[in-house]
Amino acid sequence: MIPKVQDPREEVLQAWFMDDSDEDQRLPHHREPKEFVSLDQLAELGVLSWRLDADNYETDEELKKIRTERGYSYTDFCEVCPEKLPNYEEKIKNFFEEHLHTDEEIRYCVAGSGYFDVRDRDERWIRVWVKKGGMIVLPAGIYHRFTLDTNNYIKAMRLFVGDPVWTPFNRPHDHLPARKEYVKSFVEKDGGNAINAAA
Repeated sequence: MIPKVQDPREEVLQAWFMDDSDEDQRLPHHREPKEFVSLDQLAELGVLSWRLDADNYETDEELKKIRTERGYSYTDFCEVCPEKLPNYEEKIKNFFEEHLHTDEEIRYCVAGSGYFDVRDRDERWIRVWVKKGGMIVLPAGIYHRFTLDTNNYIKAMRLFVGDPVWTPFNRPHDHLPARKEYVKSFVEKDGGNAINAAA
């Protein structure tokens, strides 16, 4: 039997189905027994991911290549922690409201860690743990939310196509064209033509 070669992305990105508990949102919320979700399964939902060199993001050729290929012309940084984010408690609550955007949400974790939760085709929550070196792209129209983990700190590069737009549309916003397009592309399809997430 040939041992499975571990995907290097799995060192900085992990995903699993969440339990239904109302405990602290920053806890892992694993089901019992744990049910992990592969990065390929995430790609079938349109969620793309990479492992990059977070210590050298200014000069990283891989990041440059991704930005060129995907048209990410604008970047800035966002630090989420009680000391750095004004109105921290209120912002964290807002980030954790289920919402969608009409553009991709691109986050590259250069320090710390946090959770991006996304819905699968059956409306189950999948928790995606993004750690230093992990980059994630949530497609336009996917319902999702964000929270810190118990370390209470993340520094993320935010990437945008053109001017930065970050307008959350809290659920329900199923009438938006971005949502309809997402449902058509990723929810209603048979899943037979998975996207190569590392392409």
